[in-house]
Amino acid sequence: MKGLIHIGKNRINKRLGIGTVFKEKNVFTSRSLTLLLGFTFCFLLLLIRIGYIQFVKGTEYKANAYNQQTTSQVLASKRGTIYDATNKILAISSIVDTVSINRGQVFYNDGSEVSNETLASGFSEIFSMDYNEVLEKLNSDSSVITIAKKVEKPVIDNLNTWMSDNKISSGINIDDDSKRTYPYNSLASNVIGFYGNDKGLEGIESAWENELSGTPGRIVTSTNVNKQAISDENEQYIPAQNGSDVYLTLDVTVQSIAEEYLNQAVKENRADGGCVIIMKPSTGDILAEASYPTYNLNTPFTPNTTELQSKWDTMSTEEKSAALNNMWRNKPISNLYEPGSTFKLITSAIGLEENVVKTDTEGDFTCNKIYKVGDREISCWSSVAHGKLSLRGALEQSCNPSLIQLGQRIGKERFYKYLQAFGLLDKTGVRMSGESKSIFYDYDDCHEVELATMSFGQRFSITPLQLITAVSATVNGGNLMQPRIVSKVVNTDTGVETELAPVKVRQVISEDTSSKIKSMMRSVVTDGTGKYAAVNGYSVGGKSGTSEPPDDKKDQGYVASFIAISPVENPEVIVLVVLNNPNSDGRGSHQGGTICAPVASQILSKVLPHLGITSTSTTSQNESSTILADVTSKSLADARKTLEASGFKVLLKTSANSDAIVSSQYPKSGSFLQPGSIICLYTAGSEKTMKEVPDLKGKTAQQAQNALNSLNLNIAIEGSGKVISQDILAGTQVEEGSIITVNLKDEMVGGAQ
Repeated sequence: MKGLIHIGKNRINKRLGIGTVFKEKNVFTSRSLTLLLGFTFCFLLLLIRIGYIQFVKGTEYKANAYNQQTTSQVLASKRGTIYDATNKILAISSIVDTVSINRGQVFYNDGSEVSNETLASGFSEIFSMDYNEVLEKLNSDSSVITIAKKVEKPVIDNLNTWMSDNKISSGINIDDDSKRTYPYNSLASNVIGFYGNDKGLEGIESAWENELSGTPGRIVTSTNVNKQAISDENEQYIPAQNGSDVYLTLDVTVQSIAEEYLNQAVKENRADGGCVIIMKPSTGDILAEASYPTYNLNTPFTPNTTELQSKWDTMSTEEKSAALNNMWRNKPISNLYEPGSTFKLITSAIGLEENVVKTDTEGDFTCNKIYKVGDREISCWSSVAHGKLSLRGALEQSCNPSLIQLGQRIGKERFYKYLQAFGLLDKTGVRMSGESKSIFYDYDDCHEVELATMSFGQRFSITPLQLITAVSATVNGGNLMQPRIVSKVVNTDTGVETELAPVKVRQVISEDTSSKIKSMMRSVVTDGTGKYAAVNGYSVGGKSGTSEPPDDKKDQGYVASFIAISPVENPEVIVLVVLNNPNSDGRGSHQGGTICAPVASQILSKVLPHLGITSTSTTSQNESSTILADVTSKSLADARKTLEASGFKVLLKTSANSDAIVSSQYPKSGSFLQPGSIICLYTAGSEKTMKEVPDLKGKTAQQAQNALNSLNLNIAIEGSGKVISQDILAGTQVEEGSIITVNLKDEMVGGAQ
């Protein structure tokens, strides 16, 4: 019965569709739940992703969006100018441009992208570059690609024209940049240094980088999808801060004089190199600092000597780097050397200040040519014993045994105390790159032999700048002055000037001791080894020096030097001349008094008048000299008559008739000339003739004049005796009629140290 009822019920349900309804309802509920869970899961993932983007990557994406929607134009700052003491420009920056592109964002006006091939073709033509190299650069993965740097305005104009003609609207950046130029090329190159890789790399350019460099500015602007600027009230303008101008104590004229005579001295004496420093003793101002050889600041990576150029391509990278660093070295502050007998001034000052010696006590010292110290015999430089000497006589004759005896009186403790006081154990503190520190025996390692050799300037090493700074203290009243190379810094944006006053480090010796040192230096020039340093019309004091290399460094050769002051009563100028390994072939002297003193004389004879220091001579020219008149614009006949009436010989450098007009003359009018001098007259189109200057050293005045006149060259004579120097180097090609100035001195007996 139950079974029948159950069957009937199922049939009824089936007929009514009740079972079917319940079954389909269960399926729908299951699917809905699955979908609901899926949507919920996706929603949670979306929330997590939004949270990640918002809180984790939000800053990065915001920055990326900002960068895509803005463009930033760099406003280059101008690097400060470097001036000399007379406001002449030594280094200056000019505005140029750097051209770059944003990869994949260079578009035409219609919004289509410009192909790399098109860009490479245009850039290679505009910037004179290789097409394949440009294309390779454009195909790189960099987002910003620099195409060309230091581009001058005419080239930028060509680029703008090309972009306009090709309807290129965006993606090529032209940003302000600067180019450093050095108007005097190689003058003072080792002092000034150069600029590269957006910073000063050597010399003043490096040491004063913080003052010279500026801070670039920016303009930030909104852009559209094609990177074109759109109006934006939030545009940011950050002005550039320009670098400050730096004014040096160097004087271009004084520097030129120093380099001219140093160059001549190195070549004449076949030296390995050399340097000259000219300072103002009272302030420490460096008026000139010359090194040989120099290099061109506008091409600082180009080898500066024929020898270096000849082997450059065969050198390794390391060898090239070492050679360039040596070429750039500021030798007066970087190279160490043994000062030799010039240091005897320091030993003498110590002895006088400590009252262990007087200037003129006869027989105070004894020179028997050889002096024994401990187990060592030390020779005097002279082949003849000097006998009994005062301190003045010892300096005049540059006697080594006398200074050894003085060093023994002083003693090691006082000697080292004054080395410290004179600043010789430390760097000078001058603000230039590459200054070296001296090398002395450690105090505990200095014994009687070491003290003996140090007393006359050997077996320790200092820089030329240290020596001239210390000697300045002995002649300026006793004050150690810090060397000064920069006198002021000027902020070019505000005009504010910062004066850098001379710095007195300390009082080292008394004015009385200083006066005695000056007096003895004067005697060295009038009666001693420094006679060749004399200058007509000026009082000059000095001291010669010749340093012998130690046994283990014989290949370095001698170092010859001379230090001079003028005027002696109140020194305005101090000059140090140093020649390394002079006459290494043995064909000449290596004595400082013989080869460096004349260079100091030449330098002083030009520098003193330039600085306005009055000569005591009644006339600066030979009394028999005549001023050459101006005969240009006259007929040949009239010009010849005028010149011959003044005692000159006339050389016609033309085939024109006597009525022709003189277009030029040589020498120029206003020159002081001896009677019988040769004057060359030219008419329009006449060619000049060149002559080779002969070697006049060792000749008498008449012999030198005859040698020059035979070549149609003129002479100017300074001093008497025999020629020790000439202002134009032998072998130089000069125009007929040129004036060669020769310096004559009486021959010294027994040579000079």
